[in-house]
Amino acid sequence: MFCAVALSAVAQESENTGLTITGSADLYYKYDFSGYRTEDGLSNIGTSFANEQNSVSLGMLDLAISKKVDKASFVGEVSFGPRGQGQSLLPGKDGDSFHLQNLFVTYDFTDKFSMTAGFMGTFIGYEIISPTGNFNYSTSYLFSSGPFQNAGIKGTYTFSDKVSLMVGLFNDWNEYQDFNGVSHVGAQLAVSPVEGWSAYFNFLDGHSASLSSGTGTIVDLTTSYDITETFKLGLNAANYKISDEEGGYHGGALYAQYAFTDAFSLGARGEYFKTKDMMEAGESIKGGNVKAFTLSGNVKAGPLTIIPELRLDTGSEEIFFNKSLDPKKQASQFLIAAVYAF
Repeated sequence: MFCAVALSAVAQESENTGLTITGSADLYYKYDFSGYRTEDGLSNIGTSFANEQNSVSLGMLDLAISKKVDKASFVGEVSFGPRGQGQSLLPGKDGDSFHLQNLFVTYDFTDKFSMTAGFMGTFIGYEIISPTGNFNYSTSYLFSSGPFQNAGIKGTYTFSDKVSLMVGLFNDWNEYQDFNGVSHVGAQLAVSPVEGWSAYFNFLDGHSASLSSGTGTIVDLTTSYDITETFKLGLNAANYKISDEEGGYHGGALYAQYAFTDAFSLGARGEYFKTKDMMEAGESIKGGNVKAFTLSGNVKAGPLTIIPELRLDTGSEEIFFNKSLDPKKQASQFLIAAVYAF
């Protein structure tokens, strides 16, 4: 009996190891060169997260825990602060918020086939919510317009170390509860033809309770190639169609990064983004486009990354403003961010 109890204790101890805690903290200062500032303290360029004008501003504190026992694993991730506020599940006091980034479980039926269910960061697009996963601190229009999260259930089959396929059923975009029923189907084909090159062909289609939650079809390509140990190229191209009369968007972003040393890298992002024509209240609304160029540095000191960044956006229409509230076709900004990963 003593031996059985001892072995049982060892088995339980073994089953409860492997809890991993990771996360990040970030903050930034941004200045719009036009001097334009809204009543809410925001500037011209309205892509996600880095929006506040002439202010030392918070990003978020991000905490993630994960664990795997035998074939079963889970991931839970929550963020605190303004970076997740627009997608917050539960607003806090005075504009503070927390946001559930990920909460899902996975079971590996075999070495090649697994299933995952829960609330997950989206598989669409090149950039992600966490600043530790992006080279540029400000985000692209493609990222800001597409899904952030997909709740649902998916299965992934790995054919080889070069090819895998994911197929799943999902809720509306960014919703942990689907009010019109599980109504989206998605898929991702991942290929790695040669070492250093990966490509993801993504598809998501469905009808949501509101247009802002993803009614229509989005087709997305994300690929990156490490040309050398110091030079990397990336590409994101997407087409989102709601219907012939209800709009959508299409565009592409090219990423180039060069590491001069282990402590300093320089990267550029060039993007073209176009909203599609649409009908609203019986009137035709013509879509416009934006061309954006972003130049960012990454200065690393251990787990801390300092990101100085310059950005210039040019619209086909006068969608920006100067300090006197005169409409303009161009907007430019400077920011410097600090990102600490742990």
